[in-house]
Amino acid sequence: MSDKPAIGFIGVGLMGHGMAANILKGGYSLTVMGNRNRAPVEDLLAHGATEVTSAREMAQRCDVICLCLPNSDLVEALMLGPDGIIENARPGLTVIDSTTANPTSTEALARQMAARGLHLVDAPLGRTPKEAEAGTLDAMVGGDDATVARVRPIIDCWAGVVNHVGPVGAAHKMKLIMNFLSMGYAAMYSEATVLAAKVGLPPQAVRDVIGASRLSNGFFETFMKYAVGRDRDAHKFSIANGSKDVRYLANMASDAGVVNILGAAVKHYFTHAEAIGKGDHYVPMLSDIIADMNGLDLAEAVARGEKAR
Repeated sequence: MSDKPAIGFIGVGLMGHGMAANILKGGYSLTVMGNRNRAPVEDLLAHGATEVTSAREMAQRCDVICLCLPNSDLVEALMLGPDGIIENARPGLTVIDSTTANPTSTEALARQMAARGLHLVDAPLGRTPKEAEAGTLDAMVGGDDATVARVRPIIDCWAGVVNHVGPVGAAHKMKLIMNFLSMGYAAMYSEATVLAAKVGLPPQAVRDVIGASRLSNGFFETFMKYAVGRDRDAHKFSIANGSKDVRYLANMASDAGVVNILGAAVKHYFTHAEAIGKGDHYVPMLSDIIADMNGLDLAEAVARGEKAR
């Protein structure tokens, strides 16, 4: 019998599938709870995972449960109530929550779990589904030293860089700071590219000049793969998720009494994109939305830029 803990995983989507697959490769037994997209679930089952259909059943059979979900509302729905994880947990169960979540919710759940002798570690992610499949994600981790040390081998299955940033909730706060920067980049790069095109500079010029300068970064390169290269799969992170993250950031700033003027501007761009039905589009596609707001077809601007080269 293996001395490794039994692992559960809920949320095997774009990021979660690769994480779960690497847990299996690490030699752990894995139980998954699927959703409407059956393809990643079936792939994991084919590689040795088992499946349950409820949070109750998972809590009863697993020592550690990993969550990788879109928002805190879904986390709370699984964690709370008579059929939830907390109520039905094995003694000493630990939850590793990789959701980009509301820290206030995270801290409240941690208190409820601690009262029952259970443990919560927040471990939100950096990078993309490509790194999730490769097992080289970045992880920010929040939790007490002993619990983090105990689950670190599991996190190491899917993370190449791990930063323990503080107690429970600290990692979710850090992730909101990170996504404030990245969604801010998306809004700023979109506006700059559109402004350039409107004053006669092709989008290719923005990509080439900034890309060769000290202002470049990995996010810029990925963003431009869509904005100029028109690669729709360059960054598979939805506008709806980005909008949720900047809303959580705004709430965190308000709770802290911090003026967040730039955050409000970024939030309005993402809220607008959702309001016009583009929430399922990927974040670099914000460039098309801002172009349209300014009477510009960005794809046509790119095509004109190519003809002029």
